[in-house]
Amino acid sequence: MRSVTVIRKEGMDCLLKSLGVLETEVFISSLIRENFDYTEWQRKYFSDQPLDDFLGKAKEYDQKNPFGA
Repeated sequence: MRSVTVIRKEGMDCLLKSLGVLETEVFISSLIRENFDYTEWQRKYFSDQPLDDFLGKAKEYDQKNPFGA
C-alpha cells in the first residue's frame, strides 16, 4: 500500500487538475469548516447504487489505473 503522503499528493493533484487552484481551496476549506463525516457521506452517496454497478466501475477503474502504475 502507498503511504499517506503519496495518497494525499495524488488526491491534491486530482483536485487541482479537476477544479483548479481556487476551487480546490474552496473545497478543502469547506471540509475543514464543516463537521464533515466522510464515512457517513459515503454511505449516503453510494446507498442508491447497486453493488454490481459499483463493483463494475471499480473493476473498470482498476484496469485503466493499475495499482502502483
